[in-house]
Amino acid sequence: MTAVVTAAIDSYHAHVYFDAATRDAAWALRERLPSVFPGAEIGRFHERPVGPHPRWSFQIAFAPDLFDRVVPWLMLHREGLTVFLHPNTGDAYTDHADRAVWMGELLPLNLEALRGGG
Repeated sequence: MTAVVTAAIDSYHAHVYFDAATRDAAWALRERLPSVFPGAEIGRFHERPVGPHPRWSFQIAFAPDLFDRVVPWLMLHREGLTVFLHPNTGDAYTDHADRAVWMGELLPLNLEALRGGG
């Protein structure tokens, strides 16, 4: 097995999942993030599944130097929403399938979407 050094991590994505019942909580969380983490990029609010993600979601993209601030904050402020966190190393399939962290409900991803099949 080849070791992957943490320097291979270019950035992280945290995907916050929601549905019609939790939409307002997700929107409120999304609205707080720019003031809490000005260095993070807050993605679009998707009210449909996108790519490999099984639920509606929005993305928080952040640099490795924000990991120790963003992740603990999400642990304490996710308001019951599920958060899927993965590194970005240039291998999207492995980053999503084998290197991810879940906060909340563990959901099946559509990994074929990352292989170009879905």
